[in-house]
Amino acid sequence: MTDLAPVLQFKGVTKSFVNGSAAVPVLRGVDLSMDAGETVALTGESGSGKSTLLHIAGGLDTADEGTVHVAGHDLGPLSDSARAEVRRKDVAVVFQQFNLIPSLTVSDNIAFQARLAGRVDQDLIKRLSQRLGLTDHLGKYPETLSGGQQQRVAIARAIAARPKLLLADEPTGNLDEVTAAEVLDQLLQLVEETGAGLLLVTHSRAIAARMKRQLNLRQGRLA
Repeated sequence: MTDLAPVLQFKGVTKSFVNGSAAVPVLRGVDLSMDAGETVALTGESGSGKSTLLHIAGGLDTADEGTVHVAGHDLGPLSDSARAEVRRKDVAVVFQQFNLIPSLTVSDNIAFQARLAGRVDQDLIKRLSQRLGLTDHLGKYPETLSGGQQQRVAIARAIAARPKLLLADEPTGNLDEVTAAEVLDQLLQLVEETGAGLLLVTHSRAIAARMKRQLNLRQGRLA
């Protein structure tokens, strides 16, 4: 992949789910292109398919038709294990529910995906911990942290792996307004510094406005 190639590209992507005996279309010929370093907000009503689109972009789900390229990889013909390898090395996901590993300390949670990708950088982990106010909590376990602190750990874990594409599914949805604004500020600063592409699902117009580009998913199509 050249530096000029999109970090994420959908062409004619469709996806349906079976409900009883009927197929319910969720994505209807979605086209999307994102460059490295670009921040994109994905909005839409509940049930419009935003999370489905995000999961396909992350190789967590597959398209029925169309092509999906992530960091130069065509996900379509890849096996489950090959898609998992792309996720480990080139993609990171920040979920609304944090998804931290309760048996690992904050420090080990932050380093977890970087270890899977084979690119642990202790200096980067140290800088992320300082930037996100986690230095005094590295030896603690997730259950002892506040929601805002846990989300900061999740962001640090994602960035520490140096992904080319960062996917965030309502990353501040469980936080109060002040904490959400602080976490979003830190996320955008870190994305800018690392040059990762960011695709962020949100219901918030204010959060969407912080992204360089806003897309709305309606009736299975982007606008």
